[in-house]
Amino acid sequence: MKFSVKNQSVERRNARLRKAFALSILLTLPACSIPTLRCAQPGPVLPQSYNLSTYWNNHPTSWGFGSTSGAQPSASTAQQGSAAETTAANSEIPASPFQLTSAVKPASSLDLQDPSAPNAAPSGGIQGATGYDLGPTDLSPTNLDAPPNLDGSVNTFENSSQIAWCDFFNDPILTGLINQALVGNQELRILAEEIQIASNEVQSRQGEYLPFVTLGAGAGVEKPSLFTRNGAVEDQLEVLPGKAFPDPLPDFLIATNVSWEIDIWKKLRNARNAAALRYLGTREGRNYVVTRMVAEVAENYYELLALDNQLITLDKTIDIQQRSLETANAMKEAARGTELSVQRFQAEVRKNQSEKLIIQQKIVEAENRINFLLGRYPQPVDRISVEYVDLNLHALSVGVPSQLLQNRADIREAERELAAAGLEVKVARARFYPSLNLSAGVGYRAFNPNYLLTSPESLIYNAAGDLIAPLINKKAIRADYMSANARQLQSVYNYQRSILNAFTEVTNYVTKVENYRQSIEIKKQQLDSLEASVDSATQLFQNARAEYVEVLLAQRDMMEAKMVLIETKQQQLSATVKAYQALGGGGVPTRVN
Repeated sequence: MKFSVKNQSVERRNARLRKAFALSILLTLPACSIPTLRCAQPGPVLPQSYNLSTYWNNHPTSWGFGSTSGAQPSASTAQQGSAAETTAANSEIPASPFQLTSAVKPASSLDLQDPSAPNAAPSGGIQGATGYDLGPTDLSPTNLDAPPNLDGSVNTFENSSQIAWCDFFNDPILTGLINQALVGNQELRILAEEIQIASNEVQSRQGEYLPFVTLGAGAGVEKPSLFTRNGAVEDQLEVLPGKAFPDPLPDFLIATNVSWEIDIWKKLRNARNAAALRYLGTREGRNYVVTRMVAEVAENYYELLALDNQLITLDKTIDIQQRSLETANAMKEAARGTELSVQRFQAEVRKNQSEKLIIQQKIVEAENRINFLLGRYPQPVDRISVEYVDLNLHALSVGVPSQLLQNRADIREAERELAAAGLEVKVARARFYPSLNLSAGVGYRAFNPNYLLTSPESLIYNAAGDLIAPLINKKAIRADYMSANARQLQSVYNYQRSILNAFTEVTNYVTKVENYRQSIEIKKQQLDSLEASVDSATQLFQNARAEYVEVLLAQRDMMEAKMVLIETKQQQLSATVKAYQALGGGGVPTRVN
């Protein structure tokens, strides 16, 4: 007898083990068909000779267009930035409805070795910054390592991106226009709503991994057929002795239900963290548009000043040519000249008067471009009156590449998108695994409202748990997984492109500022020679010792040289503004928690 009982116990235990083993096989079988992720192509290799220091170490004062004193901001200036900028740029950005530090750390502050970190940190270390479930050889842009410090110095924060735009542009009228653009520009308002949408998405994702609790009440009536089981049974029932059930039978209900998907694979939390990263990326995207907006307003403003100076140059040239025309008329009347010289001078005056109208039209268009950026209807734009070729901006300091990765808002945006894409791969992978759902409910139910709250007779409750795993026809899950992989590859390539674009822009504008500075110095010398030649040709023509053609050519060359000098100065100022933007300057001050 004892042997039989022991044998039965062993058989029951073995049966339980077989069932558990079969269940584990059934639950893990779907994960065996997860497709292999595709790998990203390696990024470009940085040349060994890459060194921008030659562009400015040989010209220590070129960036300041003169004195470099005060080039670097103080710590307080760099931290405070522009109060107007912060107020204007952030006035329409919705406050985050959640605590980001509890949901996801900023990507630049994460430790790659921290297993709890929700995303990798490309700016802190480029390699392996591709998300999750990829392995050390998958999608790691190993060839995207940032170049060494451009000047071989230690990593400091003394670069122009730390200078607030209100300090970089020392023109109060220009800073006022920039303030108006940051407040009134419609594109920034649209992006503010995009941030609100991203914030709402985070709240939506955050609520998915919490229990869902519903409260409901209902009432109904039912009349079953007596020729059915339910009708036959109810016909024989009595509520109380001698008192049958009502016919038809009312039904009243009030209950609370709870459903909860247990996040055993962190699928829901990863989806929340991915949404939080995209929220951060959306904010960085708006910050990048702010830097672009600052640069566009400044560029159009300096173009407007250049057109004003070209208009002044044309007026002065027309005055000189008018005097030459009067001289030619006087010489013709004195029989010392011909009608041909008068006609040639008259034609030159008319040509410049026509060019003046074209410049005036360009001024109208430049003003309206500024008005559009400011979000207002066409109107005159205030501006300073200054000798354009002598206009100087704040001295620039390039800094080091690691600062470029931290200061460029578009790189930070691509960084957040890359980390979010890695989390979304993990979310898609978790759909291959079983999901655990719990549900429960409690309430009261009765056929008579008087009995509805009678306990325990009217009390109802239930509890259940479901463990569900996909088994066959997983094409949709597999397709979503591969799509997430493809989006992650796009994020990797976009991150590579953002870094390449940043270094390319800095290189282009750094060299452009220096080369145009040297060109301006040479053109000034050319202009001095041409002005002297105009004076000499005019005196010789008045003394009948030179032909009118020589005077015309000298005046034409001088005017063209002045116009080209102004255009070159405008290109230099534009390059300086773009270099400031390329270094990450002009954006909204950011905090790293």
